[in-house]
Amino acid sequence: MYTAFFDGSCEPRNPGGTAGYGAVIFKGGERVWHHSGMIPASPATSNNVAEYLAFITALDWFIGQRLTTAPIVIQGDSMLVIKQCFGHWKIKKGLYAQYAIEAKNKVKKFSALQGKWISREYNSLADELSRAAINRELEPGVSTANWADCFKA
Repeated sequence: MYTAFFDGSCEPRNPGGTAGYGAVIFKGGERVWHHSGMIPASPATSNNVAEYLAFITALDWFIGQRLTTAPIVIQGDSMLVIKQCFGHWKIKKGLYAQYAIEAKNKVKKFSALQGKWISREYNSLADELSRAAINRELEPGVSTANWADCFKA
């Protein structure tokens, strides 16, 4: 069984700030992969865009590993992503809409994928990954060595 966590953030303002996103994947309780990414501040960034990018990044890892039939639970504190991608809410207009459509199309490739909303307090690793990406952008030259040590396997 695989368990994935995703999170996104947008700082120092939302929308329009620097968007950071992160995802971490566990297999049977052992971390097998993590990713942290960032999009520079622009009028097209928002926390919802970042949440979707984190979700898509995790899905892409599973697709790349040819794990679309594996039992997977993907968890995040974005009710929007979970509800839209697993058929409970419609995708509406917004900066995130193109990413939501992309994510929903990728979800269709999986046969045993479940989405689960979790509260922010249970999503700390993915949250740290999303914020680390932003911190690297907003504070260039700041060492992330200590942060990276937290995620060593």
